[in-house]
Amino acid sequence: MKEQKNYFPSDYEQSRNTVRRHLHKIKEKWPDAELTTTSIGKEEDNTTDMIASQATETNKQVLFFTAGEHGIEGYAGTAMIHLFVEEYLDRVDPATTGICCIHALNPWGMRNFRRVTENNVDLNRNYLYNRSSVPDDVNEYYERESELFLPHGKIKDLAKEKMKLQAQLVKALAEEGYSAIKEAKGMGQFQFERGVYYGGEKEEETAIFLKQIQNRLLSDYPRVIHMDWHTALGPTNEITMVVSSEDEREEEELKSKFDLNSIQKFTPQKVKGDSTNHFHKLKNEKYPSTYLFSALFEFGTFGTGMKAELREFMTIVLENRLYWEGAEKQEDREWILSEFREMFYPLSDQWKKSVLQEGRLGIEAVLGEEGILPTK
Repeated sequence: MKEQKNYFPSDYEQSRNTVRRHLHKIKEKWPDAELTTTSIGKEEDNTTDMIASQATETNKQVLFFTAGEHGIEGYAGTAMIHLFVEEYLDRVDPATTGICCIHALNPWGMRNFRRVTENNVDLNRNYLYNRSSVPDDVNEYYERESELFLPHGKIKDLAKEKMKLQAQLVKALAEEGYSAIKEAKGMGQFQFERGVYYGGEKEEETAIFLKQIQNRLLSDYPRVIHMDWHTALGPTNEITMVVSSEDEREEEELKSKFDLNSIQKFTPQKVKGDSTNHFHKLKNEKYPSTYLFSALFEFGTFGTGMKAELREFMTIVLENRLYWEGAEKQEDREWILSEFREMFYPLSDQWKKSVLQEGRLGIEAVLGEEGILPTK
């Protein structure tokens, strides 16, 4: 339990301070390592912090960690950066391997325990490679069922609102089908600025920042190994690796190569504006000879299957409505925020223990296979 307390911060500032303190230890191996702080958004003290250094002799490869793209999910990501520094840093050869760790890509969301930015943008739908090629109304199912996804008035009685939302879901499922509603959730949308899964009308500051870093790493290194940390998706208390279809290997080949039970692939056709899709597209267009491994790593909470997905959907919709419209009863507000927390950063010791255990499996599987960690 003491270990878990040390790894999992209670708020954004504690999380940021934890990462900043790692600079000293990183500089012991990479003397030129620097901490750079970038203010993101309207509030100056909401910062994205990066510790980075090139290899000390030859830039053979770089290890790239990112956390907090989805605000509240960054707390588990901080635990992974902390875990890597404490348990694996000494096994990395700084002579040939550079390092780049980014904390709180979405600092406002992380500070406020929300998933989106202060502009209500889901950042992982904002990294469009060619924005003009994606029409605003690209998500036809979302548009047809927009009443499901948009906030409509203050929450007066949560029990009644949940029943109403369930009825709307049943109706939508009957009319559109489960796969259509799932597609509407996953793709993102660019029409309704107060709706869930909003990709934004323009590039967020974070997207501009991260695209520059992606370009720099692909330019400076022949091999880039990127692990982006998230929560919620996949089997409960288990790590899931989510890989872009731009990686041509099939799921079974990836499972065999990385020895992880849960691996999923997704396409730019089903998920618009994803950061790893952008990373691969940039690599293919500008740096075709560079090797890139880039994947999301999710720590599951609610589990898998239709029941879990519908619970996830209702939680996202209710939290968004609470943010925009509020609730008359304090107990309703507290229940929604508690459920939202359970989805993205549970308080249970069992979940935190599983994050550390599964995180070790993910780090060792990827960094071992990619040659960053030498075999014991």
